[in-house]
Amino acid sequence: MTEPGSPQRALVIGEALIDIVERDGHITGEYVGGSPLNVAVGLARLGRGVDFLTHIGDDPHGRRIADHVKHSGVQLVSGSMNAQRTPTARASLDADGSAQYVFDIEWQLTGTPEVTPPLVAHTGSIAAVLEPGCRAAAALLDTYHPAATVTFDPNVRAVLVDDDDGARGRIDRLVERSDVVKASDEDMRWIDPDRSPEQLAQTWLGLGPSIVAVTMGDRGAFALCAAGAVHVPALQVDVVDTVGAGDAFMSGLIDALWSVGLLGAQRRRDLARISTESLTGAVQTAALSSALTVARAGADLPDRETRDAARQSAILG
Repeated sequence: MTEPGSPQRALVIGEALIDIVERDGHITGEYVGGSPLNVAVGLARLGRGVDFLTHIGDDPHGRRIADHVKHSGVQLVSGSMNAQRTPTARASLDADGSAQYVFDIEWQLTGTPEVTPPLVAHTGSIAAVLEPGCRAAAALLDTYHPAATVTFDPNVRAVLVDDDDGARGRIDRLVERSDVVKASDEDMRWIDPDRSPEQLAQTWLGLGPSIVAVTMGDRGAFALCAAGAVHVPALQVDVVDTVGAGDAFMSGLIDALWSVGLLGAQRRRDLARISTESLTGAVQTAALSSALTVARAGADLPDRETRDAARQSAILG
């Protein structure tokens, strides 16, 4: 567990938006979304203290987001509601539930949030590459690195990238800053089409992270650490859609490492020495969070009671 006196909260930095979901040309629902927001909500539903720094408007969509995060137990950081309008993402679902997105978003950050130095600081997705806010997000990770474990999920939204090489450079620099990196195999192929996800993950591990985890949809997930590589198969569930699947995996992975006392700068050396057995357990927990999410519509991440019950059911089954 974390040491006495250590900060017990996570800080998540990144976009929040409204997902407008379409299937066969018809709007089927509007959901609060955004990859970092989903990670924040996922952690809060698992009982973790979370501060969330974002950029939304004081408009109906923005107030809906604010109500959603508050109801989920997330603290919205002061200054997060000063955008001219709240971002939206139109998600078109294909036959297998996979989503393609069209975004209307502006991403800016100013100043340092008035929060307690966190145990873990997370960012990713649009917040990591979209100007001008991406520079401020990276600077904040540098600010919190002396106190916090830094986690990162590139969660690439290529439709928003004007400069592919510039975005890849920003991703590489964030990988170097991070202790834990999670990506999908699709992300990896966009970031480096000339190497396999396994090869790129190995390169990333050499840049500084203690853990690099890669999700592969119905083929499960693998993760690398200094002690070696692990692979966890996908759980068999009836997929409703894949919205929020990667974010559920990310929040589940952070929570699992939190539960075994491997977060915070004071535990950085211990995290770097994680065993393959401990890493397997963490990835299994993350995969379970993801499986429960794809079985429900939208980014509806599980709470701890739901996840524990599903784990117990799997064990007994």
